[in-house]
Amino acid sequence: MITPQNLVNHELIGLRTQIVESTNPSAIGLYGEIVNETKSMLVLQTAAGQKMIQKQHSKWKFTLDSQDIIIDGSLISKRPEDRIKVKA
Repeated sequence: MITPQNLVNHELIGLRTQIVESTNPSAIGLYGEIVNETKSMLVLQTAAGQKMIQKQHSKWKFTLDSQDIIIDGSLISKRPEDRIKVKA
């Protein structure tokens, strides 16, 4: 079960997210569903198509049970399989 406490150690594909802060000004405000993930990138399916965004240089907003959680990209900037193995 995904909780705010274990979000960074959970599977992100399938979650909806929004970029709230980024070194790339054109990425701020992008919203969509995460459809793929690599060590350094998240691929979002947005209304305008798929967008690849660097994890490390952005802050991501996730909403769980009506609660907004902001995650710094440096916390999730690992290979998904390595990040999931870490205990929350």
